[in-house]
Amino acid sequence: MPHLVPLLIRGINNLSDARYCAGMGADKLTFILDPALPGHLAPKTMKELAGWIAGVELIGEFDQLSAHKINSISAECALDAVLLRSPRTAAELAEIAPPVYIELPGDASVFTQTFPESVLGLVVELPTSTSAETLAALQQIARERPLWLGPGLLPERARDLATQLPLAGLSFPSGDEVKPGLRDFDQLEAVFEALEID
Repeated sequence: MPHLVPLLIRGINNLSDARYCAGMGADKLTFILDPALPGHLAPKTMKELAGWIAGVELIGEFDQLSAHKINSISAECALDAVLLRSPRTAAELAEIAPPVYIELPGDASVFTQTFPESVLGLVVELPTSTSAETLAALQQIARERPLWLGPGLLPERARDLATQLPLAGLSFPSGDEVKPGLRDFDQLEAVFEALEID
């Protein structure tokens, strides 16, 4: 089912989410693979989950882990790309083998930074309330670089952003199973449906 923009689902940590999101047409799934981050997965677990899905880009999320460690985990997990939760210098980025996305804080003051052309895109998780100044800054960034916005699990807000800004895509959080194999997908389903092409 085609959507208005590509969809990135972050923090997949269970098979229910992995299969549901891939089946609903998500384009990219992230897995937290940095041991220093809350909710991280062991590479073995991530590979087991990835073995059940097809047709999506697999991305590992990392924070301050060294380029060497990122490269090692990326190769072990056959990642298509990595998402860095904090900016790095151009020299550090050059040492990371997979293609890179960078997450920025949802604050317009950071949008003046420049990034190497090698960076695939910027990911910004928006606060609940977004000022007109921030939206204007985001619009300018989206014209210059591939920009992925995270509007939270708010269907109307997601659709508005997808239709008003020249985005590369939207990002959404995954969730946790109530117990193995049991998961409430109502919020994600509402977002997927709101972004379907009429």
